[in-house]
Amino acid sequence: MSTDNFTLMKYGLGGMIKSTITPLLHHLNSSISLPSDSSNCTKNDGFKYPLYSTVFSLVFMVGLITNVAAMYIFSCSLKLRNETTTYMMNLVVSDLLFVFTLPLRVFYFINQDWPFGGVLCKLSVSLFYTNMYGSILFLTCISVDRFLAIVHPFRSRALRTKRNAKIVCVTVWVLVLAGSLPTGFKLETTSPQNNHSAARFCFENFSSTQWKSHLSKMVIFIETVGFLIPLLLNVVCSVMVLQTLRRPQTISRGGKLNKTKILRMIVVHLFIFCFCFIPYNVNLVFYALVRTRTLKGCTVETVVRTIYPIALCIAVSNCCFDPIIYYFTSETIQNSIKRKSTVSQAYDIKFSEALQSETSSNYRCSLRTLKDKVFNNTESSV
Repeated sequence: MSTDNFTLMKYGLGGMIKSTITPLLHHLNSSISLPSDSSNCTKNDGFKYPLYSTVFSLVFMVGLITNVAAMYIFSCSLKLRNETTTYMMNLVVSDLLFVFTLPLRVFYFINQDWPFGGVLCKLSVSLFYTNMYGSILFLTCISVDRFLAIVHPFRSRALRTKRNAKIVCVTVWVLVLAGSLPTGFKLETTSPQNNHSAARFCFENFSSTQWKSHLSKMVIFIETVGFLIPLLLNVVCSVMVLQTLRRPQTISRGGKLNKTKILRMIVVHLFIFCFCFIPYNVNLVFYALVRTRTLKGCTVETVVRTIYPIALCIAVSNCCFDPIIYYFTSETIQNSIKRKSTVSQAYDIKFSEALQSETSSNYRCSLRTLKDKVFNNTESSV
């Protein structure tokens, strides 16, 4: 065999092997999905639709009743209004604004279609963040106000005024709206889900581009201003109040300070704050990292996507828990409720006594009438 024939045979055999192996490798590469690429992960969060529709329906009913009752007490029943009730009234307004949008969310999660237009969708998204971080900041204002009243009762008199409380509330609204309105109104949240369906989505399915360009920056802002700083303030203020209550000079004015009531107030406040807001805000950080492709991996994405709906439902429930804080925080509200209960009981007692008196009077009148008729008939017969 000549050298030319051997060379030709060699390259011919190599070309045959290459032409056979190369398509096989391309097929294997196309069929294998790498776990580090989260775009190829299967989404298993379909359970969120029945979960959202059920929880949001309950929150709407309970939150509407309790917050309307709280608004009635603040507006009509309380004769004495102070800086604490100012924060509470703003918190009620924040809760009610969000509660009124819940029927739209329930409709969407049941039908998985948004027929109400882009403006209402963006408004609903904005009001969700307004409520959550407005609630966090107003609860923090209540905690700081309690800290000033107990730890610095004399030096804080000039600060703890209704005028300053109104200024603080306006500042809170400006901060909250500065973070929530861009999140809702700068996004195209309503568009076809896919080419084969005319259904439109809302509250979900933001693209990775939106997360990288806008939402990731907003998460940093709202997590810092709306969650981390308020969390530290709540914890520090509560610890300082507890330390103040343990001092001997505080014990000497135990007649003015009901330590059991204050302790119960702090425990309820911190429990509701931590229970409602920590799970969602911690998970939101990981959710943003997954959506911006900073964290990769199907396992991480599955865990984050599974926790997110549960944490969101817990966060939404703060509308139902806020009235509990109103009751434990404001002694004026407790006295108002007790006074109404006492008046109602006194009215019931007076009404029953009047009813018994009227019944006995009618009974005596009936006996007298019957007696007159009997004697008159007897005299006429005689």
